[in-house]
Amino acid sequence: MNFLIRLVLLALAFEFVMPMIGGIRVHGGFLTSLCLALLFSILGVVVSWVAVALSAFLAITSLGMALIVLIPLWILGFWLLPAYTLMLTASIMPQYLTVAGWWPAILGGLITLVIGVITDSHHISRWRSV
Repeated sequence: MNFLIRLVLLALAFEFVMPMIGGIRVHGGFLTSLCLALLFSILGVVVSWVAVALSAFLAITSLGMALIVLIPLWILGFWLLPAYTLMLTASIMPQYLTVAGWWPAILGGLITLVIGVITDSHHISRWRSV
């Protein structure tokens, strides 16, 4: 259920909010935005898995020394993963989504990050108990 809520909110963000950012264009209607949201969600999982696997590989092969760089990188750069995922989505489906540069991707990624935090199952269950 949470995934469906997140998917609809992402589709609404693709349809209405992201086109307000200069440099992001969505070509199509709500169904296109829903497909983009689904692809963005799938790619988001893949990108985060790759980032975690790469971090684990570097930490293990360097006997933990890479954590000196990786921990600050994860703390300061966690908001770059949705931006990269948005750029990756635009490169896979350029006929439906255009992102012109990293700054619009970062702003759009922050919007998707906020949607992800809001629709996280821990937050929703906490709201229901109040």
